[in-house]
Amino acid sequence: MVFSSFDFLLWFLPFCTVVYLLARKKAKNLCLLFFSIVFYAYGAMEIPAYLYLVLGSVVVNWVIGILIGKNTPGKKLYLTIGLVWDFGCLFVFKYLDFFIRQFNHVPLVHLPLTHLVLPLGISFFTFQIASYLIDVYRGDVEAEYDLIDLGTYILMFPQLIAGPIVRFSDVQKQLHRRKVRQKEFLDGIQIFIIGLGKKVLLANRLGGLWDDLKNVGYDSISTKAAWMGIIAYSMQLYFDFSGYSQMAIGMGKMFGFRFPKNFDHPYLSTTMTEFWRRWHMTLGTWFKEYVYFPLGGNRKGKGRMYFNMFVVWTLTGFWHGADWNFILWGMLLFVLLVLEKTYYGRFLTKHAFFGHLYMLFWIPMSWLLFAVSDLKLLGVYLSKLYGYGEPALLPDDYTMYFEIYGKWLLIGLLFCTALPENLFKKIRKSRYAPVIIIPIMGAILGLSFYCIYRGMNDPFMYFRF
Repeated sequence: MVFSSFDFLLWFLPFCTVVYLLARKKAKNLCLLFFSIVFYAYGAMEIPAYLYLVLGSVVVNWVIGILIGKNTPGKKLYLTIGLVWDFGCLFVFKYLDFFIRQFNHVPLVHLPLTHLVLPLGISFFTFQIASYLIDVYRGDVEAEYDLIDLGTYILMFPQLIAGPIVRFSDVQKQLHRRKVRQKEFLDGIQIFIIGLGKKVLLANRLGGLWDDLKNVGYDSISTKAAWMGIIAYSMQLYFDFSGYSQMAIGMGKMFGFRFPKNFDHPYLSTTMTEFWRRWHMTLGTWFKEYVYFPLGGNRKGKGRMYFNMFVVWTLTGFWHGADWNFILWGMLLFVLLVLEKTYYGRFLTKHAFFGHLYMLFWIPMSWLLFAVSDLKLLGVYLSKLYGYGEPALLPDDYTMYFEIYGKWLLIGLLFCTALPENLFKKIRKSRYAPVIIIPIMGAILGLSFYCIYRGMNDPFMYFRF
C-alpha cells in the first residue's frame, strides 16, 4: 500500500486518523502501532514471514536496548549482538546474492543464489533501530522500557518504508507526551497534500519520458533526447522522494510528531558538498553521526579525513543498492567532494553562477550512474549524451518528446527552485489565506485523484532501496 493509492487515501488513512483522534491519550501509541502493523502486513501479504521478521526485530532490539541501558560491564557485547542481528538481516536480504555473484566469478566456484525478495523498508528501519541502540550505549538517550512505545517509534507507518530516518532522540519526548492541536493537524494535511502533488502530478509525469527512452532503447535515441531524459529522471527522483518525505512529515504532524526535514531545495546548490547537506538530510546525518565521526572525522589529519570520507561514500553507495553502479556512484561523489575540499569548492561557493553551471552538469551525470544498473547500457547512454554512439533512428525524436513532456520539464524546473514555497509562505501569512489555500489544496488533491484514477501512478522509487 503506497501513500498515492486509493486504498491508502480513501480507506486506511481516514480510518486510522479518526480512530487515533478518538483514542484516549494513553492508547494513542497502541493505536498507531496497530495501524502500522496493518500497513506493513498489507505490503508483506505475498511473503507474510517478513512481517514476523520486522516484529521480531522490534522485540530483539527492545530487549537488547534494556540490557545496554542497565549499564552493565557487558553492554558492549549486547550492542555488538544487536548490531550483528540488525545489519545481518540487512546483509542477508539485500547483499548476499551480490557477494555470491562475485564469488561465482572465481573458477570452479558456483554457489546458488538465494533470490530473496527485499523486505519493504529494511534499509530505513535498520538504520533507525541501529541508531537507537548506539544512542542508548553512548548514553545520549535512555532505554525505552515500554515495548509499545519502542514499537511505535520503529514501525510508525508514515516513515517506515522510505524515511525520513528519524532518530529516537528526535521523538522520544513526543512518544510519551504530545498533543494534536488543530492548527498543526491542518498544517499536516496541507504538507501531505503538497507532497502527494509532487509525487503524482510531477514525479510520475516526468518519469514517463525516462520510461519512453528505456522502451525505445538507449542506442536508438538522439543526443538531445538523452539529455532531456536524464534531466527528467533527476527531477522525477527529487519530486518522488521529497514528495514521500513531505507526506511522511505531514502525517507525523497530524499525529502530533515533528519529523526532521529531509530536503532543502538541493538543486539550488553550488557544490556537491552543499548538495549533500540538502538532499536526504537524515541519511547524511546518520552517516555523519554513526560512521564519519566515530572514525575520527577530520580530527586526525587530512589523510585520515579522506579515508573516512571514502568509507562513508562507499557505504552510502552500497546502502542504495547491491550493484556496481551504486558503488561507482558513491566513488564519483567521493572524488567530487575531495576535489571541492582541496581545490575549487570555495571558488564555486563564492561565484554562485559558476557553481550552478557546475551542478547543472554533475547532478544529472551522477544520477545517470544511479539510474542505469547495467554497465554496458550505461556506456551506451554516455555515448549518446556526448554524440559518439550509433546514429539515432529518429534524429528529431527530441521534438516529439518535448511536445509531450516539455511543459512538465519547465514546471519541474520551476518547482526545483524556492519560488513556489516562498510564495506559498506569503499566502499563508495573508489575511485571505483560507480563501486562497483551500482552493489550491482542493485542486492539487482533485488532480492527484484524477491521475490515480486514470492509472497514471507508480510506486515510490525509493521503496526498492
